[in-house]
Amino acid sequence: MSDVVEEPRTGGPPRRPGVAETLFRFQSFFGLVAVFLAAIVFSPRGDEGQILFLTGDNLFNIVRAVSEIGIIAIGLTFVILIGGIDLSVGSVLGLAAVGSAVLMVHDGVGVFGAVVLVLAVGIVFGLLQGTAVALLGVQAFIVTLAGLQIARGLARMWSGGETVQISYGEGPGQAPMLFSLLGERTFGGVVPIPALIFLAVAVAAVLFLRGSAFSRHLYAIGGNEKAARLSGVPVNRTKIIAFGIAGFCAALAGIVHAGQLNAGSPNDGIAYELDGIAAVVVGGTSLAGGRGSVIGTIAGALLLGILNNILSLNSVNTDLQLLIKGLVIVAAAALQRLRPAP
Repeated sequence: MSDVVEEPRTGGPPRRPGVAETLFRFQSFFGLVAVFLAAIVFSPRGDEGQILFLTGDNLFNIVRAVSEIGIIAIGLTFVILIGGIDLSVGSVLGLAAVGSAVLMVHDGVGVFGAVVLVLAVGIVFGLLQGTAVALLGVQAFIVTLAGLQIARGLARMWSGGETVQISYGEGPGQAPMLFSLLGERTFGGVVPIPALIFLAVAVAAVLFLRGSAFSRHLYAIGGNEKAARLSGVPVNRTKIIAFGIAGFCAALAGIVHAGQLNAGSPNDGIAYELDGIAAVVVGGTSLAGGRGSVIGTIAGALLLGILNNILSLNSVNTDLQLLIKGLVIVAAAALQRLRPAP
């Protein structure tokens, strides 16, 4: 149930995690269950007495709503596991949304070509930031803060500072109908396509972390970068790839965003980096690096999505919603401080 790779200790049998360590390792799941049960208890009832929170439409709406943040958060997990941070992902989402719209509507590029080009932009942007962090030694906070501004500026230049509306058809100035599927539902009109994309990214990330040496490198760098370097871990390469993955996920989320809204705006994705980081933290990943998992991040994203949903169903004031979510994030971060050392 966890992606955390624990190296076996020499000189004795592998250490069995204690009760406290197990509780902390799965804190995101316990939190998710607790919030889910609370949402049932406090859910408004419909005209026929049904629990509105548990209706199929509402549950799938939650997953659809968290799909973009969830995809971003998965990419952020890779960066945070090495003890880094990426503040640019929201702006990269906006850049990708604008790029998707401009390429199809103004440049006549097909869906496949536009998706490949936009994903390439996200990957290259992430790799360049990773290179600045790994090879130039600039702190990730500074590099990605600058990246936030650069990506937002590029989005404004690409779109001319305007929102690019996406209309569908065969003529000039229209995008292929295939792209509109991102705003549709499948399996009898029930399951949102963005939710399936989120699921696919999540499964791929979990399998990648569980079955690759790259996973051990991430945790080793986050645990002790100097020791990892002395042990032969390719620290610089691992850091660069981690930022590249975050850029890919942010660009993919931007494509999904444009497909859902049928538009690309240079203002898309503002503050999404904060929501993504929140999902990672609530999911149990340490901001210091070396501890955490993609599965925990997914649970964290769903937890925040459920919390947003039940507060909205109860018509809670928006300002109070922000306060409650902020307290949840602080509580999750504070809880990590109490986690016993491995």
